[in-house]
Amino acid sequence: MSGRARRHAAGRGRGRGARRPVGPERGTGLRSVAGQVFALEALIALLVIVAAVLVTLHQARQDTERDARIRSLAVAEAFAKAPGVDEAVTSPDPTTVLQERAERTRLATGVDFIAVLDTAGRRYTDSDPSLIGRMATGDLTRASVDGESFTELFRGAPNDAVRAVVPIEDDRGRIVGMVTSGIEVESIAEAVEGRVPLLAGAAAGALVLAVGGAALVSRRLRRQTHGLGPAEMTRMKEHHEAVLHAVREGVLIVGADRRLLLANDEARRLLGLGAEAEGRHVSELGLDPRTVELLESGRTATDEVHRAGDRLLAVSVRSTVPDGTASGSVMTMRDTTELAALSGRAAVARGRLQLLYEAGVRIGTTLEVVRTAEELAEVAVPRFADFVTVELLEPVLRGEEPPPAEAGAAEMRRTALSGLRPEQPLQPVGDMVRFQVPSTPMARALATGHAVVEAELASAEGWRAQDPEGAAQALAYGMHSLLTVPLLARGVVLGMANFWRADTPEPYGEEDLSFAEELAARAAVAIDNARRFTREHAMAVTLQRSLLPRVLPEQNAVEVAYRYLPATAGVGGDWFDVIPLPGARVALVVGDVVGHGLHAAATMGRLRTAVHNFSTLDVPPDELLGHLDELTGRIDEQGAAEAEGGNGRRREEGITGATCLYAIYDPASGLCTMASAGHPGPAVVGPDGRVEFPALAPGLPLGLGLGEAPFEATELRLAEGSKLVLFTDGLLEDHGRDLDTGYGLLGSTLASPDRSPEQTCADVLATLLSPAPRDDIALLVARTRLLDRERIAEWDVVRDPSAVSPVRNAAAEKLADWGLEGLAFTAELILSELITNAVRYGADPVRVRLLYDRRLICEVSDGSSTSPHLRHAATTDEGGRGLYLVAQYAERWGTRYGRRGKTIWAELSVGPQGAEPEVPTPDLDALEDLAW
Repeated sequence: MSGRARRHAAGRGRGRGARRPVGPERGTGLRSVAGQVFALEALIALLVIVAAVLVTLHQARQDTERDARIRSLAVAEAFAKAPGVDEAVTSPDPTTVLQERAERTRLATGVDFIAVLDTAGRRYTDSDPSLIGRMATGDLTRASVDGESFTELFRGAPNDAVRAVVPIEDDRGRIVGMVTSGIEVESIAEAVEGRVPLLAGAAAGALVLAVGGAALVSRRLRRQTHGLGPAEMTRMKEHHEAVLHAVREGVLIVGADRRLLLANDEARRLLGLGAEAEGRHVSELGLDPRTVELLESGRTATDEVHRAGDRLLAVSVRSTVPDGTASGSVMTMRDTTELAALSGRAAVARGRLQLLYEAGVRIGTTLEVVRTAEELAEVAVPRFADFVTVELLEPVLRGEEPPPAEAGAAEMRRTALSGLRPEQPLQPVGDMVRFQVPSTPMARALATGHAVVEAELASAEGWRAQDPEGAAQALAYGMHSLLTVPLLARGVVLGMANFWRADTPEPYGEEDLSFAEELAARAAVAIDNARRFTREHAMAVTLQRSLLPRVLPEQNAVEVAYRYLPATAGVGGDWFDVIPLPGARVALVVGDVVGHGLHAAATMGRLRTAVHNFSTLDVPPDELLGHLDELTGRIDEQGAAEAEGGNGRRREEGITGATCLYAIYDPASGLCTMASAGHPGPAVVGPDGRVEFPALAPGLPLGLGLGEAPFEATELRLAEGSKLVLFTDGLLEDHGRDLDTGYGLLGSTLASPDRSPEQTCADVLATLLSPAPRDDIALLVARTRLLDRERIAEWDVVRDPSAVSPVRNAAAEKLADWGLEGLAFTAELILSELITNAVRYGADPVRVRLLYDRRLICEVSDGSSTSPHLRHAATTDEGGRGLYLVAQYAERWGTRYGRRGKTIWAELSVGPQGAEPEVPTPDLDALEDLAW
């Protein structure tokens, strides 16, 4: 039966969601055929089992009674013929002789009683002593007179029993007495009742098996009949027959012997079969030989086209038994004569839909304008065009807004070209294409905003007038048809797409216009998205580069090289910095803000500015990260509050995640102190090329609010010439590469001594950089230097005012050794003020240090944490001008706090620009008496 016939039949009879026939609902329970079969089978099984149990019990009783007769007779005969019994019976006191003997025999044989009687029936012995001497009931003449041994079902006192009676004969054959033995009926009943539990269990098991088997059969029948009752099955058959003969598909059912079993009305009409066709062999029906061969072979077929007279039939054949054994088959057929004419157009439409689907998948895979145009050209060749050219406006290529159509569509730049052959007569990519003749297909398409078809290029006067020489070459090449369509997005022209045919003989027609416009519309959206991304990416890169350091500050502590590369998906929030610190030290910073785009770049700028501001406090790295973490939390809270206030700002404007690594290197001691806020630690390359990744306390990213001191500092002693390599995770992680693999590649790349920081940056990027990095990369390489020990001078100072002058004089001598006599007075003045105040108001130990780097640095340290501050003393004040004088004479000054105590420092310029200011020369000894 065909699929359509089966659907009709299922809809009439049993299909899910189909209308049910008018009448009673589908049978459930005992109303269905399966339920009735189950009830009948269960009833039959129950009756059979009950009958079997009754027969078995009756048979068991008979068997037990027969066994009792045999046992009773055997015991009686054995006792009657036992030696001495005949003599005991004729003795004067038989009871005394035989009672005990009879009782032992009864117990040994398991019978219920043994009694010895005289010929008249009087008891000599009995199992019940009270019966001795009494007459036994019943007819005993068969034994006492006839001498016959017999058994009988005895009903009498004391109980009914199966009794055996055997005569006792003496040596001469005379009957001198009788022996009776038997088993009471109650014992027989008890023996039968002992079998009842076994019979009941067997009966119950048999009943369960029978009911279970009936249930399985019923379930199978229910699946086959779908729970229908007899009336419903009859009605379904009637409906099935009605549907089978009413459908517009022909149905043939052929038996295993290849004889026709059934043909519906449509099959008879299509194949020209008469009423006598059923029962005949398929080879005798006058069918097409191919159709006969298909039916005789028994193979499966789907929509094979067979001829029947002047008709074309789509034939499908299925076996009636799906397991492949020899069986009949069902053939369905439908008339496709009219559909054949439409098949060509349907195939074309199907191909166009498939092409549109592929265009949606293949166009716009990247956010690059040029690549998107190339994908449009590639997807249309060869299924829609032999050659495709794409021209875009210049502002679109740069990511800018396209001009109005009337202002900027007169010329475009060819951006993509694809074709069946590499050689072609069209203008190459990069050329400017102008549309100056209004009658060209391109100009008309731009004017109307719709696709324009030029079926015969040879007769296109406007196109030929635009570029006569190029048109002649194209026609000579074989170009014969053109379809041009503008690329429109949001109602604005972005460019043009031109589809050319040369090898395909059919020209473009009006039916191709809608497809071309749909294809161009999808491509235009992808191009506009790429243009927008290009613009935003350029803006973000510009912002990012404006926020990053353009020129690194001059300092002597380290030799620095750096690289910053934005991700292809968009600029992110990676940054680096080199910040000179007092005491000839330098701070190296690398950070990373989660995300990409303008928001990440702006957030990076805020954090970088905050790091610069906090570095002026000259605090250790862990304290600086604590301040930065607190600031980040406040920024997030402010962003959340503004978002709740409904002023239009989004929550994303907070800092959603940022990491930072802050390191301070002191060239005077070679000590590097660093702390991390969730950022990867640095790599340290020794002068011998050995690479280490020191373990840092990782800390957590900024903004999580874990308290005032969530970070820990780590100290490293670096040899001169070591390289400190700081980086962001974008350098290590990339497509198909995890963090551990990245660390391995970085370590092997850095393991080469005698390379400058600049060369190290180049080698690292050459090894680890992928063609399209998915994240920003910031890389900072700093080669350490040590300050010459000859340019460091240190003195311990006792807390006595008289100790100031010796230290001041020693400092003057050291300045003379360094050739800085011009700074001697200023340095002595500053040292006098700083040492005097440390002696008066500080705490032990007091130390003085001079550093000669790019500047002369004077440092006075003491054990007190009291913070000095600048005051302006009145003319009548005796003190208070110390720090004021230091601020006037020093280029910079400040206070740095350590774990114990503080250091007040001042810097003096070295060189012609640092000449001493023209101020009155005070008495240095008198200055020692001044206070802050």
